[in-house]
Amino acid sequence: MGAYSNDGVLLSPIYSLGSGQDLRFSKYVHDNVHGNIYLDPLSLKFIDTEEFQRLRDLKQLGVTHMVYPGAMHSRFEHSLGVFWLAGEAVQRLKNYQGLELDIDRFDIQTVKIAGLLHDVGHGPFSHLFEREFLPQVHGGSHWSHEDMSAKMIDHIVNQHHIDIDPEMIKRVKEMILGSSEFSMPKSSREKGFLYEIVANGRNGIDVDKFDYIVRDSRACGLGCNFEFQRLMETMRVLDDEICYRAKEYLTVHKLFVTRADLYRTVYTHPKVKAIELMVVDALVKANDYLQISSHIEDPSEYWKLDDTILRTIETAPNEELKEARDLILRIRRRNLYQFCNEYAVPKEQMENFKRVTAQDIVCSQSNGGVILKEEDVAVSNVRIDLTRGRHNPLQSINFFQDYESKVKFPIRDDRISHLLPTSYQDLIVRVYSKKPELVGAISEAFENFQLKTYGIKAQVHPTPEKKKRPRVV
Repeated sequence: MGAYSNDGVLLSPIYSLGSGQDLRFSKYVHDNVHGNIYLDPLSLKFIDTEEFQRLRDLKQLGVTHMVYPGAMHSRFEHSLGVFWLAGEAVQRLKNYQGLELDIDRFDIQTVKIAGLLHDVGHGPFSHLFEREFLPQVHGGSHWSHEDMSAKMIDHIVNQHHIDIDPEMIKRVKEMILGSSEFSMPKSSREKGFLYEIVANGRNGIDVDKFDYIVRDSRACGLGCNFEFQRLMETMRVLDDEICYRAKEYLTVHKLFVTRADLYRTVYTHPKVKAIELMVVDALVKANDYLQISSHIEDPSEYWKLDDTILRTIETAPNEELKEARDLILRIRRRNLYQFCNEYAVPKEQMENFKRVTAQDIVCSQSNGGVILKEEDVAVSNVRIDLTRGRHNPLQSINFFQDYESKVKFPIRDDRISHLLPTSYQDLIVRVYSKKPELVGAISEAFENFQLKTYGIKAQVHPTPEKKKRPRVV
């Protein structure tokens, strides 16, 4: 039985794995999704830094735990999971096609480090920080957590004097930016298939999704019948591209469908979005005093930002933070923005869709009624797709017939199922009232807006005053 280190990590009694790595002086942690995750010495140099440990204080699903109480897992454990799966994926390719692909230990280590550090630049409250908060206080500038991850990696290496090959760091950053900056010509990359493992901008199949789909489903108490192990076992590289065995086409399709279901039922749950809107408003109101957005360009300051900023705001006595503090108190007491109604944008209107704003709703109010102001209304524009916007992700995936085959091919929609949708994206506009007494007036204004814009009313949802059943958390 192995001994424990000072930080509670079990020292590994196992000597080696398939990669030939000597584990006598390595560590492993037990993960509730993947079992034992073995941590090599170079990875531990990154893990044992304050910048990476910060991920413990970033919940993977932001404020979702306020609706799904079990969703308390962090980006720390998700990053360890992606690290492990990235290593497993590249190791299996080496086992199956080692001589053909010329995968060496440098490649394996590079992919693992990319998996480990892919989220090290993430902001507080999941994607809310970069998609909802920053555009309001830092409008006009493009900022992404992937870009910040690349900057943070350089900062960690320099700050902690980590001895690592500069070429490895360069490739790690390219792999992390793979989903956001896939404009780099594939021909310029050596072993281009390695860049499809952690963040796959070409078709969206990557180990990042493998981990969070299973981990999030488990944390929220939902069933998950997507089996990423089947894809890991059957993937092969053909023409410098990761392909999958044709008989697994339904498993591939299930990956995207399960992800879309999580978006619909968890990530964009109406109450989750209501809380997110309130958190954004609180952060915006606190920004001038706390200078939150000023941290986003400097990694030495940025790493200090995490989810605990809400506690900082609600416990600070400063008068400048009163409005933000009051909003957080409303969240604690479950006095949330009230859901008024929602509307699914017609398929034929999606291409020219313009984000609906509070101003759009206010300008549609009836004359002679309650006078609405923009600050009374909150709007959430929800986009749910299969990772490729309005396009079918299966069009970007190639398959092979059997393990002796050297020919890759796509699978048409009609070969998979006649039940597949004709559209691959939903756009849902949800409107909320920041004051309970204005729910009726805002609902009416929203209906007027839909009639004016699309010529159709939304399906009427009962307002809280009309509901007879007990409130559900």
